[in-house]
Amino acid sequence: YIKKFYNETWERRYDVSVDEGTLTLLWSITVSIFAVGGLVGAIIVTPIVKFFGRKCTLLLNNVFAVTAALLMSLSLLAGSFEMLILGRVIMGVDAGISLSALPMYLSEISPKEIRGSLGQVTAIFICIGVFTGQVLGLPEIFGQESRWPFLFGAIIVPSLMQVMILPFLPESPRYLLLEKHNTSKAEKAFQTFLGKDDVSHEIEEVLAESRVQRNTKLVSILQLLRTRAVRWQVITVVVTMGCYQLCGLNAIWYYTNNIFSEAGINHETIPYVTLSTGAVETLAAVFSGLVIERLGRRPLLIGGFGLMVAFFGVLTVSLTLQKTVHWLPYLSIFCILAIIASFCIGPG
Repeated sequence: YIKKFYNETWERRYDVSVDEGTLTLLWSITVSIFAVGGLVGAIIVTPIVKFFGRKCTLLLNNVFAVTAALLMSLSLLAGSFEMLILGRVIMGVDAGISLSALPMYLSEISPKEIRGSLGQVTAIFICIGVFTGQVLGLPEIFGQESRWPFLFGAIIVPSLMQVMILPFLPESPRYLLLEKHNTSKAEKAFQTFLGKDDVSHEIEEVLAESRVQRNTKLVSILQLLRTRAVRWQVITVVVTMGCYQLCGLNAIWYYTNNIFSEAGINHETIPYVTLSTGAVETLAAVFSGLVIERLGRRPLLIGGFGLMVAFFGVLTVSLTLQKTVHWLPYLSIFCILAIIASFCIGPG
């Protein structure tokens, strides 16, 4: 529907249909530019959280979400695909900020014994968000030519929920103590989050951690790369994050419908089959959260990446040969679900 909207807009402006190559380019930019906005958001978040605080940053970030939702949902009415692309960039900025500020806020307000599990909450709710988007995109709801702008407008709903709820929660006690030097407010925040009156131990713990950090000597990136003592840590971080970024999951997510279509699934059935990807992702994220403390991070990472390699190999073969063997398209669908589950169990 969006490609059709792009074509109609192009025809109205230039009295000629857009060629297939240009249309694919516009669509690819629309899909991928979200990540560019995400990078911008992740870069600018550090000074923002230091100045405004964690809670206030999350509140102000809703301005980006609402602006993006309005631009994208009104693009059809305005006859401007540029509005949709700009909205995707701004939505990316929103995601980059929230995915940096939210885990920071959660880790700073949570007791030490559940900090790891609480960190998993962000990943689980992202999965739930993806699944919710897929449900709203069904033909019976917003998955129709006249209704797709409402799907983008739906972004306003969680933003408004956050604006209504977040003001009632205290700011991060760590931020209040170390950045604002407000001990009384930090104590009240700790008391609210931990549900106890005596929080002197927690206050002292944060202050001790701060003293250690102040005494830590900062080094440049070049010095870090030259230091033998941390070489394996640096290699581990670079390789793990490189694999995470280049594992190919975005190709699966962004072009699932195309892959299902190539697999021979009926066009009307694709939205319902796509629901299974969101459901599998959510279940795998929950499973990972339950076993991560028992199994450890390393086995889940190695197992997740290893399974992805195996299933990507099978998917490549099945997509190549699916027109020669009638049951291979079903194997392609299984591989897509297995790749998503493997990613969410470990790397995700």
